[in-house]
Amino acid sequence: MEKSIVIAIDGPAGSGKSTLAKSVAKELGFIYLDTGAMYRAVTFAAIKNKIEDNSEEIIKLTKEIDLELKFEVGINKIFIDNTDVTNEIRTLSVSSKVSEISKIKEVREELVCLQRKIGSKINIVVEGRDTTTIVFPEAALKIFLVASIEERAKRRFDELKENNFTGSYEEVYKNLSERDKLDSGREISPLVKADDAVELDTTSLSVEEEVKFIIDKAKEKQLI
Repeated sequence: MEKSIVIAIDGPAGSGKSTLAKSVAKELGFIYLDTGAMYRAVTFAAIKNKIEDNSEEIIKLTKEIDLELKFEVGINKIFIDNTDVTNEIRTLSVSSKVSEISKIKEVREELVCLQRKIGSKINIVVEGRDTTTIVFPEAALKIFLVASIEERAKRRFDELKENNFTGSYEEVYKNLSERDKLDSGREISPLVKADDAVELDTTSLSVEEEVKFIIDKAKEKQLI
């Protein structure tokens, strides 16, 4: 059996990782893996159980819940104990807590193990902070996205509005600023660019231009 191909896309919140990863996966016929959704799922479950500020209980919860990803074209359906929570994990309340919960060492270990198991079996395009440095350090192609915080906030605001968000752009901007500080400053798996990652500034690019850039890089490496 040939070794599976992993294309990993990293970068700060709102830089366009999800949209790009879905599009590249569709173009290549790979599976799209959203690691951030897994952390959001744990965060959602913690909030639901009113233990979002209790690390020990969160660790216990992460090991006990049945977290399942069902792969469909361009999307990961996220299930917790057989309940579809795909939309519920995208709320601002989850966004405001996910960085804190994501930095818990035991939570990361549990989810990274699951992510690597998936990546060892199938060709994937995976996105999420630390995918290029910690989760898949041997990925065949690593991309690190950057974009201005104003553009990132606008994208996240538009995404949240599609899920009936009634807050303001300013709230989203503040949330992203705080997440940037948390993600870059945490001791466990901080947000950093891998030495061998290719940087791509998405601020003024269309998704089509971004996809072409990655496809070209994959061809250069003879992955496709």
